[in-house]
Amino acid sequence: MPRSDSPQGRTGRPPVTSRAQILAATRRLIDRDGWEKLTVRGLAAELGIGSTTLYHHVRDKEDLLLQLLNAYAEELPQWDLPDDPRERILAAATAMHDALAAWPWVTGILTTDGFVGLLGLPALRLVEAIVAGAVDHGCTPSQAVGVFRSIWYYTVGEILVRSARRRDDGDFTAFDAAELPHLAAIGPQWPALAARDTYPEGLRALVDGLLAA
Repeated sequence: MPRSDSPQGRTGRPPVTSRAQILAATRRLIDRDGWEKLTVRGLAAELGIGSTTLYHHVRDKEDLLLQLLNAYAEELPQWDLPDDPRERILAAATAMHDALAAWPWVTGILTTDGFVGLLGLPALRLVEAIVAGAVDHGCTPSQAVGVFRSIWYYTVGEILVRSARRRDDGDFTAFDAAELPHLAAIGPQWPALAARDTYPEGLRALVDGLLAA
């Protein structure tokens, strides 16, 4: 008996193949199970179509996630960014951070240096704003790319750490005061201090340092 590629339990439903419906189903699965567990076969079953049919619309899981990211970027508001180069960089980086923080799983697929070439126009506008702000401040094009990459690494790292599943905070009162005097003194306050949102002040310090250099 040949194996069928069509999922079971959805007989009578018309095939769902529109991009909007595919991406909506993808978002449902990610919200429910996490992006790591997303598979093309599982998405096909969710839609009630065969995997082969779905492959007419997406090449693989990475392509599917990028399509979802670019569709999400299309829904974001158009930011009115300041004219001042430094303020424009700060505003664009903050907008990028806030958009990614709402969908922290996105950072998992944007951790390679070549990701910029995969983005659609809406998402690229924030990249353009940061690079243009650096150039307008006096950076060379190559320096402007370095400014963006440094901001990107800082932003992605902050989001990945904050969105990670928290483990037991551990015993911050157990540091050996003789060997680790400063950690021992700070230890009881560490969880509260680490929970603070320091992204804005860190971003300002990073941008000021990059532009000064």
